[in-house]
Amino acid sequence: MSSSRTLSGKGHRNENFPVASALIAPQYRPTILAFYRFARAADDVADHGTLGVSEKLGLLDSLEATLLGRSDDEAEALPLRAAIEEKGLSPRHALDLLVAFRMDVTKNRYADWNELIEYCRYSAMPVGRFVLDVHGESTATWKANDALCAALQIINHLQDCGMDYRSIDRVYIPLDALSAAGLGVEALDAEMASPALRQCLKGLAERTALLLEDSAPFASMIGNFRLSLEVAVIQRLAEALNEGLLKRDPLSEQVHFGAARALSIALPAILNAAFGRLRARPAQAAGKADLS
Repeated sequence: MSSSRTLSGKGHRNENFPVASALIAPQYRPTILAFYRFARAADDVADHGTLGVSEKLGLLDSLEATLLGRSDDEAEALPLRAAIEEKGLSPRHALDLLVAFRMDVTKNRYADWNELIEYCRYSAMPVGRFVLDVHGESTATWKANDALCAALQIINHLQDCGMDYRSIDRVYIPLDALSAAGLGVEALDAEMASPALRQCLKGLAERTALLLEDSAPFASMIGNFRLSLEVAVIQRLAEALNEGLLKRDPLSEQVHFGAARALSIALPAILNAAFGRLRARPAQAAGKADLS
């Protein structure tokens, strides 16, 4: 069986945050989308509703084998392998993602915040690091990238906490946070969060806000002008979504944004980031910036 048979049909336009949007220069977008398709294929394997653990792990191993050139069995890994070879990139970030997807197959509870961040180290941080590598950015940006990517992952976990529990029995809400609120995981099955669960989730959103404070300088650290705008948009969308989580119940209220609301947040973020760079780097604004 190939992983192609497990594909959900979800694409990069269905994600909460931009993936290789029009802000990214055309020469970089195919490589980033090849990485996304690889990640989507692995994610669909890990979340598949009828496959057993051994079958899922076997398919993830098969994706890895194709990525590393040991087979050609997995069509979804071939474009990324070709892009990595052509651009002289490392497969490290894709391999780190596979660590996270194997965790999804074998681990469905997280004891505390540190365990959750360790999961994000493999599930989220490699995505941003790969995009930075594609653009030739310095590894000095990785710390801010990691904070933003972890925040994005946790925001997704918080807004999907009820669905994840009901549909795949996976709980990313740290067990010690639930326990401190006097709750068990079954609290996530309610149609509406109890006051105790609301406080628990709010506390996690407050911790996520600290990650977003750490990632706030990220866009200004990036040399590539268009990528810096993309990151500025993602940062602002993340802040707005996290603000929503502080005020809303993800079990009974919509937290994610529709297209119109997302655009109304993105456009000011683009303008603010662009004008900020013009003010801070007049030499680059005169023609020395990397605008590709």
